[in-house]
Amino acid sequence: MANIHSVKPEDILPDGIDSTILNGRVVRKGSIAAFLANLEILENPNATEQQKQNAIDTMRDLAPAVITIGLHKHVIFKNEQVEKILVDAENN
Repeated sequence: MANIHSVKPEDILPDGIDSTILNGRVVRKGSIAAFLANLEILENPNATEQQKQNAIDTMRDLAPAVITIGLHKHVIFKNEQVEKILVDAENN
């Protein structure tokens, strides 16, 4: 059996490094956290329609990184609009 061990954040991006190339795509540190933060804005009842639209636009920009990282292989989002953003990115 191969030597299998857990992967820590510093194994992916060491201190002082802000991005890496995965599957030929540059992925910035914080992409997943930013995607989730924008999901929070989208679902916040106190957010304005403009704030929600800005969050959607940013999530569309981040969707290719989310797909590249592989999160969508393991997670299905309850929010159908967000799930569609990722499915669309995966199919493009």
